[in-house]
Amino acid sequence: MSTVELTRFRVLPANTAELLEARADMLKDFEADRAGFLGARLVQLPDNEWLDIVDWATPEDFAASREKGANLPGIARFFAAIDSLVVAEEGVSAP
Repeated sequence: MSTVELTRFRVLPANTAELLEARADMLKDFEADRAGFLGARLVQLPDNEWLDIVDWATPEDFAASREKGANLPGIARFFAAIDSLVVAEEGVSAP
């Protein structure tokens, strides 16, 4: 079983294009810099909300990534496009 990071956030309509353009660079930075990063999916929800589903090999990998924050340009650019956090949760994928 892997660890799943679930982050729901709001993006102002004026920043949606920037968020989507920044996504590819953010994923490249995660692949290069984050041990245990397995992949991510971004889901557009109603009312300018988005859900980012990120898979990690272990809870420790997720915790280490969280500590690094927006340490690389692609990650910082993606985070900068976010207006507000709705909720962030961590779970375990079912077999």
